[in-house]
Amino acid sequence: MAQNIDTTSLIVDFVGGAVGHRFRSGEGRGQALAKAAGFSRGVTPEIVDATAGLGRDAFFLASLGARVTLVERSMTMHSLLAEGLDRARQQGGRYAETVARMTLIHGDSCALLPQLNPQVVLVDPMHPPSGNTALVKKEMRLIREIVGTDPDASQLMQVALETARNRVVLKWPMRAEPMPELPKPSHQILGKSIRYDVFVKARIGKTS
Repeated sequence: MAQNIDTTSLIVDFVGGAVGHRFRSGEGRGQALAKAAGFSRGVTPEIVDATAGLGRDAFFLASLGARVTLVERSMTMHSLLAEGLDRARQQGGRYAETVARMTLIHGDSCALLPQLNPQVVLVDPMHPPSGNTALVKKEMRLIREIVGTDPDASQLMQVALETARNRVVLKWPMRAEPMPELPKPSHQILGKSIRYDVFVKARIGKTS
């Protein structure tokens, strides 16, 4: 799908830019994503990011101590992720420690989740187009060209809900309609422009 797409301007960077700033500023467990994923006092979940993309959420969660498995089915995006993880690893220190908790897999999450026996699953599919599609950043346009529109997002959520032991988190635009055919979430955590629909199946035990 992506062989004719120029990806030279798309770089996975965990060291510089907004991701690096977020990492260095020590944003912690009080962030909406961390709460949605189940972090709490004494609890550090194990997470499968079923739609890894640029890996930013996975890197943030790993920086909080979680072991995160990143699943990406686009070979192009998987290669960009692998390069970004290598660059962060070479930085050493906390960057290398964070990357050591991240495992990158190339494949389809619908097929892999039953094998992974996940505790927590994060799903961040391509979001439905908003009213200002002309203003979508170049980075997001490139990602959409590479990974497509995720027409099987509902199927992925169903698999996630069947296989996750503790909870599933759907990252979705704040004002978007609920994804079709899903049960009502246990609760929602709201960010600035997105929301996390959280489906709780069982309480996460405290980390020993």
